[in-house]
Amino acid sequence: MKIVSWNVNGIRAIYKKNFTGWFKNENADIICVQETKADKTQFPKTIKEIDGYNFYCSCAQRKGYSGIAVWSKIKPELVSSSIENKLFDNEGRILRLDFKKFTLFNVYFPNGGSSPVRLKYKIEFYDYFIEYLKQFKDKTVVVCGDYNTAHFPVDLARPKQNENVSGFMPEERERLDRLVFEGFVDTFRHFNKDSNNYTWWDYKTVARLRNIGWRIDYFFISQHAVKYLKSAAIESSVLGSDHCPVSIDIF
Repeated sequence: MKIVSWNVNGIRAIYKKNFTGWFKNENADIICVQETKADKTQFPKTIKEIDGYNFYCSCAQRKGYSGIAVWSKIKPELVSSSIENKLFDNEGRILRLDFKKFTLFNVYFPNGGSSPVRLKYKIEFYDYFIEYLKQFKDKTVVVCGDYNTAHFPVDLARPKQNENVSGFMPEERERLDRLVFEGFVDTFRHFNKDSNNYTWWDYKTVARLRNIGWRIDYFFISQHAVKYLKSAAIESSVLGSDHCPVSIDIF
């Protein structure tokens, strides 16, 4: 089973960049996207109704902000956009899909760079979500999405220069440490320990041409899922967003 995750930086923008062509070429069983910046009525009809896929989305109360979506060939037994906290449910950041074999979370973690208030919100989101995951500790769980945090120095091109920048601050990285402590495994690092593997590049500095990037998009899986994991990849050749897709082959 191939599962793909991609921060598309606007579903309407990526639609104009041959999103449907990319989608069909991927031929994934499940595709998760983040930062759609649209409510359900603003999704182009042709991508809401792709043959062979069930479509689900969660949208922010604020127009043109955040938002996530999932296309799945397998119909889930349950779909939820709530983690039972209104503070975090109103920004369209979570989709939980329960399948027979596993539970999938598509998550768009907050960006803490705009202000101290948003950094505080990001940390609180992490803390609450990691605590929320504890109820699934004995289950097979996949958590994909844009985590908005580079975990280790190897996960960004210029770690020293960014030690005090949101996305690589100690308190943010410590939350990923805590996720690992709770038994979750970074699928890409399970196979690949090398540097120069990034998933996001700054548009303003044309960083992608020089591969001055950050790895902030992940698939973390529970210990129960590791035995089913076959491969993990960063699809850095895919253009259209300031992020590239990441994927796993599992089950």
